[in-house]
Amino acid sequence: MGEITNVMEFEAIAKQKLPKMVYDYYASGAEDQWTLAENRNAFSRILFRPRILIDVSKIDLSTTVLGFNISMPIMVAPTAMQKMAHPDGEYAIARAASAAGTIMTLSSWGTSSVEEVASTGPGTRFFQLYVYKDRNVTIQLVRRAERAGFKAIALTVDTPRLGRREADIKNRFNLPPHLSLKNFEGLDIGKLNKAEDSGLASYVAGQVDRSLSWKDVQWLQTITSLPILVKGVITAEDGKQRTIFLSFEALG
Repeated sequence: MGEITNVMEFEAIAKQKLPKMVYDYYASGAEDQWTLAENRNAFSRILFRPRILIDVSKIDLSTTVLGFNISMPIMVAPTAMQKMAHPDGEYAIARAASAAGTIMTLSSWGTSSVEEVASTGPGTRFFQLYVYKDRNVTIQLVRRAERAGFKAIALTVDTPRLGRREADIKNRFNLPPHLSLKNFEGLDIGKLNKAEDSGLASYVAGQVDRSLSWKDVQWLQTITSLPILVKGVITAEDGKQRTIFLSFEALG
C-alpha cells in the first residue's frame, strides 16, 4: 500500500479492510442519508479568500478552546465503539490527539472507558454525554469523567431520537461480543438481561431521555463544576436561545 496523501483515501482503505457491518456503521447516515450528503456539500462550499503579498514564512495555527491551548483549530469529535475498527480503538485516538497537541472528545459509548483513556498519558480530553432517563446513570458518568481528569462535558442535544440507520437495520448491527460499552460497566443501571439479543448497546441507546430541555442543562450545571459544551446546535434560533439562557443564568 502506498503512502496515504489525502484524508479521503482513508475511507476507501477502510472499506477494503473492515467488515461490511462495521464500515457501514461508521460511514452511513440515517434513512436516505440526505443530511450526510448535504453536510459534505455544505463543507465543500466553504472557500478560502487568499490575500497576496503577506509574509507566510512563519505560520501559527494555534488557538485556545475554553482556555486550553491547542495546536490548530481542529479537535477530535466523539465517535462510538472505536475498537470495532482497530484493537487500540480509543487508546490510539487519545495518543494521536495528544501528540498533535489538540483535544480528544471521548464518546460515552466508547469501547474504552474514561479511566482507560486517561491511562494513555497526558492530554486534554472532553467527555461526550447524553442525559439518560435514569439521572443516576448520568451522574455516575459525570463523576467518573471528573475523577479521570476530563476537562469539559460535551452534552449532545440533537439526538432526542436516534436516526433510523437503514444500513444498520439491513446488517442487523450489534456490537461484536468481544467488545462492550466500557463506560457503563459497573454502573448501577437497573436490571439488564445481557443474554438478550439487543445487548447492552441497544439497552443504553434506548435509555436516552427524549424529554431533554434547557432545564436539564441547568440541572447538569448543579452536578458538575466542569464547563458544559452544548453539542448539536444547528440553527441560529437555538444559538439565540442559548444566549438568552446564559443571560438569565448570569442574572442568577
